[in-house]
Amino acid sequence: MDKYSDQKRAVQYLYPPVDAYDQRMLDVGQGHSIYVEQSGNPKGIPVIVCHGGPGGGSSPAMRRYFDPNIYRVILFDQRGCGRSRPHASCEDNTTWHLVADMEEIRRLLEIDSWLLFGGSWGATLALIYAQTHPERVQHIILRGVFLMTQSELDWFYGGGAGRFWPETWARFVALVPHDERHDMIAAYNKRLFSGDVNEEIRFGRAWSSWENALASVHSNGHGGESPGDYARAFARLENHYFINGGFLDFDGQILANMGRISHIPGIIVQGRYDMICPPTSAWRLNELWPNAELKMIRNAGHALSEPGISAELVRTMDRIAEEMLP
Repeated sequence: MDKYSDQKRAVQYLYPPVDAYDQRMLDVGQGHSIYVEQSGNPKGIPVIVCHGGPGGGSSPAMRRYFDPNIYRVILFDQRGCGRSRPHASCEDNTTWHLVADMEEIRRLLEIDSWLLFGGSWGATLALIYAQTHPERVQHIILRGVFLMTQSELDWFYGGGAGRFWPETWARFVALVPHDERHDMIAAYNKRLFSGDVNEEIRFGRAWSSWENALASVHSNGHGGESPGDYARAFARLENHYFINGGFLDFDGQILANMGRISHIPGIIVQGRYDMICPPTSAWRLNELWPNAELKMIRNAGHALSEPGISAELVRTMDRIAEEMLP
């Protein structure tokens, strides 16, 4: 089966598209307004979806992992991306601002506790939110685990993943002078925040293309060219968070604080051949989380749309619904 038909198979596992019944902009302070939406059953099991990036934004496709008759699905665009404003802004934009924003959403929607669903950076944010507000979390569902550690950044931006994709890595580093290539995050930071919008878009597209190229197990090594505004916001936000270590107090903070949420049930869905977030992070997390179950998906990479990952996430959400409903 060729890669295109295999990718299309992912759709068969998803629920049919549904419209959002509530869409609004929420003023969260510091000049930021974030997009928030609800779909599914207004009286259903509440689940908030944390998108990746940082800077990826939410999409209607993310609603399709949940039975709309059972779940009350909350999507939001994190600060600076998607429909949130100001676009591509990194001022007053940290992990802790995002955690506070999620709490503001919960209070606004009058939800006592909810499920957390997130992949990649969304998994990071879900874990940090849960460790900060464990009393508000019923269940955690993660995909493509990223723990915001220096070793993970070194893997992806220090040449580790590049050993598997040397031609793609060569394109990524080619825009940077040789004497700056020892720290690609810092080198790109200089250009992504240069004040020259055209330069920021150029480097934003290169940054985004490097990540997109490695997302699927079926990749041919080319990440395509994202729209300029999207690529600029995505790259600036990711770079801003990564150069600041995710604004965590110390490297390895998430694993060190797993005791705070060890009682919360969780499911970890991880692609065996994830080049962006290697499976070792999911494995380490699972080892410290007695109430979690790790599902390692063979023949899958990082992308949410990988058929095996889509199937397992839908299966997981259906099973949780059966367990929670009377």
